Amino acid sequence: MRTTQDITGTTGVLGLIGNPVKHTMSPLIHNTISEELGKNLRYLPFPVEEDVAAAVKGAYHLGVQGLNVTVPHKTAVIGALTDIDNAAKMIGAVNTLVRTEGGYKGYNTDMPGLGCALKRRGISLKDQQVVILGAGGASRAACALALTEGAKDIYLLNRTKERAERLAAELTDTFRLMNGEVADNSSDEGELSETGRIIPLAASEYPMVPRKPSIFIQCTALGLHEGDGLLIEDDDFYHMAEYGYDLVYNPAVTPFMRKLEGFMIPCDNGLTMLLYQGIIAYELWTGTSVPDELADKVLNRLERRLYGENYVLVGYMGCGKSTVGKALAEARGMTFLDTDAMIEEAQDCSIREIFEVQGEEAFRDMETRTLKKLSYTAVNTVIATGGGIVLRSENRKILKDIGHVIWLSASPEETLRRVKEDTGRPLLDSASETELAEKIDRMLRERGPAYEAAADRVIRTDGSSVGDIVNELAVLFPEIK
Repeated sequence: MRTTQDITGTTGVLGLIGNPVKHTMSPLIHNTISEELGKNLRYLPFPVEEDVAAAVKGAYHLGVQGLNVTVPHKTAVIGALTDIDNAAKMIGAVNTLVRTEGGYKGYNTDMPGLGCALKRRGISLKDQQVVILGAGGASRAACALALTEGAKDIYLLNRTKERAERLAAELTDTFRLMNGEVADNSSDEGELSETGRIIPLAASEYPMVPRKPSIFIQCTALGLHEGDGLLIEDDDFYHMAEYGYDLVYNPAVTPFMRKLEGFMIPCDNGLTMLLYQGIIAYELWTGTSVPDELADKVLNRLERRLYGENYVLVGYMGCGKSTVGKALAEARGMTFLDTDAMIEEAQDCSIREIFEVQGEEAFRDMETRTLKKLSYTAVNTVIATGGGIVLRSENRKILKDIGHVIWLSASPEETLRRVKEDTGRPLLDSASETELAEKIDRMLRERGPAYEAAADRVIRTDGSSVGDIVNELAVLFPEIK
């Protein structure tokens, strides 16, 4: 597998143009995909304040294989392209440029990206009543998706009705033209004769939305800033939601999501849309399909970058992984998990019973499966692991994929003091304390290289209190303070 250090004279370039681009998550998406697929491609952000046409021309002559486009250039870039696809024509904006003969072709992957995000949750808009909150740029993709997927009624609510009316009319006319229909401007509601209709309303007119099961899509910027409220506050309005999707993805739980969760209505933030619009762009650039397993892995990395990294504690029995892990998680507001406890719960029996009935190799297989699950699901979590989890090279790689790996190290003498009364550890069964001391010393020497290979940091625990170790971790990793 290639890494970010393996840049050669044949390395292809992908990138993002816009302003600002400093905080973009796109490099994480595309560089992770390239590394996992073994593609010799690197993705970089390029700040472009003005003259986007010159930037596009320069990128083409420099051999840039593909570009994403973000604000404020999504519309202005169209004039610099050789062609644009139907989704971009309908939405009136481009976010992806694919290199072709003589120039770039423009695509809009926001609409299909949202479609993939909804499909991931088993949500179909066909024949549904869809409620879209907000009529800004982000709403265009949601409205266009609802139209193309055959939603029955699309209620578009905005603070000012005029903006909602303009968007409804533009999308309705464009959709008709693209489907060979004759435009009919006699309706104020932007009706479509057979496929559905967009009904624009002022936010204050929300009581006009029929009280029937609906799919809600939140497209305003509300939720980006602390203290933000909702476009519509009335609880009764949200009771008709069967499912809600908020295009805002940071914070992890938005005011819109909190409202729906309060009524036990399933909902998601916009991170999966960000993920899939990027995946679709990558597939357009390379002609390579991104498998679902890799999509899940990229999503987990996005979540960890945005919502909190994971910290994995490894070490021999008795080094304090569970005690320190629980204390760290409680002090920092993180989730705590123990791989041994997860395995015991899944198998409905103790580790000792697993060893006795199924054997050590079966237990090691369970450890590997547990780590693989955590590599896709754990976010903002402290994970304590079993003492032998590092013995497999496969596991050591997965541990590093999950997060920062910390080896809690203790001397043989300190380890003996901590574990000699513990009868729940099958590998420490011994006839005498002397025999136990010899076994601990031998196992520590045998496993030491594996702990060292797995770990990003080492903390010596002899003579340290739990509080001392937690404080040392906070120094090593300032982001968890």
